[in-house]
Amino acid sequence: MQVTNIPKNKNRLIKAIRGLFEHRALWLYFLVDEAKKKGLDPKDYAGEAIKRCGLFQGKAHAINGPGTSLKELKKRLFAGVGQMIFEMKFLRCTDDNFDIDFHYCPLVAAWQKQGVEGQYLVDLCDFAMCGDRGMAECFGCELDLPKTIAKGDGICELRFRRKGR
Repeated sequence: MQVTNIPKNKNRLIKAIRGLFEHRALWLYFLVDEAKKKGLDPKDYAGEAIKRCGLFQGKAHAINGPGTSLKELKKRLFAGVGQMIFEMKFLRCTDDNFDIDFHYCPLVAAWQKQGVEGQYLVDLCDFAMCGDRGMAECFGCELDLPKTIAKGDGICELRFRRKGR
């Protein structure tokens, strides 16, 4: 599996902020790696723990409750500098659907610098995305990831859908 994750935006400030995201990714990697050394299976705890963080963040942003429009999700969580960090392209945003493509991932970059590849890279990505799944839940929706950079797809497709639609 060939993973391509090369940023196009090389602005100094964006690179510095990406470094903060990479640092966050290193925390996850080192915690999971140490737990694995002690015989713990990260699939038993990592996703649930990170989802709790997403739920915490999501509750702070979904001020009008789970019925909040996905337009609000976009405005509150994906606009601004984050759009540049992950080189996002917004494809569709309605009250019930929000489609984004990420063309770069600083988390994957950090894990690759540690020599992570293959299924381990995919697993770390999936654990990290549990935070986004938690935030999605707070907005009354689900998150699908048909493609991810970690799997070698070249982009991450984030598809937020109102539950039941």
